[in-house]
Amino acid sequence: MSWWGFEALLRRTNEWIARPPHGLRLSIMLAAAMLWVLTMMSVSVWLWALTFWHLEVFDGFETAVYFSMVAFTTLGFGDVILPQEWRLLGGLAAANGLMIFGFLTAMLVETLRHTRRRQRGLSAGIEDGL
Repeated sequence: MSWWGFEALLRRTNEWIARPPHGLRLSIMLAAAMLWVLTMMSVSVWLWALTFWHLEVFDGFETAVYFSMVAFTTLGFGDVILPQEWRLLGGLAAANGLMIFGFLTAMLVETLRHTRRRQRGLSAGIEDGL
């Protein structure tokens, strides 16, 4: 599911979101958004791992997944390192992770903002589209 798929889900649930009890519905929407974020992060890490594995950078797939997660989150333990000819990929994975973390954080904030605005709008009798 892409960002547009999640946005379509928000559009379909507009009326449901706006009805009381607001706190419970807000919590459900945020939980759904966080699950979506976790899924997108996982997909991104696995794509990097598949890339490292396909390029035969590491001996095993588990090592490729582990390195991808450590690089993507910019944790950088340093216990697994790239060979010299592939070391630029580690920086690209880290930069990609930073950008995706920022984008997905913005998406969570936008989901919260939209949900709260929609809840206040219906309570006040104001119709507001997404």
